[in-house]
Amino acid sequence: MATTTAQPTRSLPSGLGICTTAPDIFYLPELVFGGLVWILVASTYVDPPNPLGWVMFVSVFCFVGTFLWMVIFAAGGHKNSSGWAAADFAYHGLAAFFYLSAGVDLAYITFQKKPGELKIYQIDIAAVVFAYVATLFYFIHTILSSIRWKNF
Repeated sequence: MATTTAQPTRSLPSGLGICTTAPDIFYLPELVFGGLVWILVASTYVDPPNPLGWVMFVSVFCFVGTFLWMVIFAAGGHKNSSGWAAADFAYHGLAAFFYLSAGVDLAYITFQKKPGELKIYQIDIAAVVFAYVATLFYFIHTILSSIRWKNF
């Protein structure tokens, strides 16, 4: 008599399945909070331009990259390949690192500013908070993607 053992399902989600699986459910919060960082930083005078230029690059790069990544996964363009699971882990790890560095830069610049114009100061503080929330979502997505890649 043969016994069967349950094999873990090794598949990447596609279609609306990205809205129900553990790491991929974070696409929308990453887009929302990353977009908020982009909007808030762009709505103020970008001074000094060098560090805030990095924050703008990170927020635009990660917003566009995450949107394209979500579309590829939703359309099933990954063809259930283990290489896509590894690439998902690598992309979200890079995005988490980028957002962490952008959040630190933004917090430092906000700390250095004098709260002369209170509204601009509050917008900068909100951008710092949203940058760290986006970092958290990307980090959680990275951890869950690494688990999925390991079990693939």
